[in-house]
Amino acid sequence: MPEKLTVDLHPVFRSDRDIDRAVRSAIFRAAQEKVKLVEIIPGKGDGKLKRRVLAMLKQPHLKKLYRSVEADPGNEGRVLVRF
Repeated sequence: MPEKLTVDLHPVFRSDRDIDRAVRSAIFRAAQEKVKLVEIIPGKGDGKLKRRVLAMLKQPHLKKLYRSVEADPGNEGRVLVRF
């Protein structure tokens, strides 16, 4: 069982459908496999992708699966989801 899952959104940043699919599958997989941390890497950029990811994580059907969401204090381009 992995301690954490990492989702790098750099390869799929142009496709909204692929972004949604990558984040949702990581959240569902982490909840199913009892992984403690999912690290989502939207990158630094202008913050548009990070805001999209945070908005997606606020959806009720995803929100009930995890314990907390936080921006990594040492790296602005990472979002940490704790289970």
